[in-house]
Amino acid sequence: MAEAKRILILGPESTGKSTLAADLANHFCEPWVPEFAREYLEELGREYSYEDMLAIGKGQVALEDKMANEADQYLFCDTDLRVIHIWSQHRFGKTDPWVLAQMQARSYHLILLTATDLPWEPDPLREYPDLEMRDYFLDLYKKLAAESGFPHYIISGSREKRLEDSISHIKNTIFGQKT
Repeated sequence: MAEAKRILILGPESTGKSTLAADLANHFCEPWVPEFAREYLEELGREYSYEDMLAIGKGQVALEDKMANEADQYLFCDTDLRVIHIWSQHRFGKTDPWVLAQMQARSYHLILLTATDLPWEPDPLREYPDLEMRDYFLDLYKKLAAESGFPHYIISGSREKRLEDSISHIKNTIFGQKT
């Protein structure tokens, strides 16, 4: 049996990544990989450090690979090492070489970039409610998506529109179907 197609959902904080991942998983009756950093940081009990970025990256990769065993046609990934890289660079001015190497080695069939057009939802783990900063991070994610060579699309609008557009992009990109 062929390996499931990995769909990466990427974007700044509070842009609906987890919601879109769950909605797509529900629509296609397939699993989705949650953001490992959330659980890690909730249990940390202190400010995160540069060393934590590597632990989070390794945890995200392990979780994604584990969930891939449960997927049939698709695996929806709520984040990947690109997020670790961006945050590590922003916060510490450097990224662990393992993260960079794995970021280059891992592949996705499609990247869905979530736009900053949703209202900010406060959360103790979120750091940048300012739209200017959210757009700054979105620009960094757009650059990484373009550099990846994987097909990528910006997803915006209401929850329903994001789901509808994402389904369309998945069908068009992976199966060449026009919807």
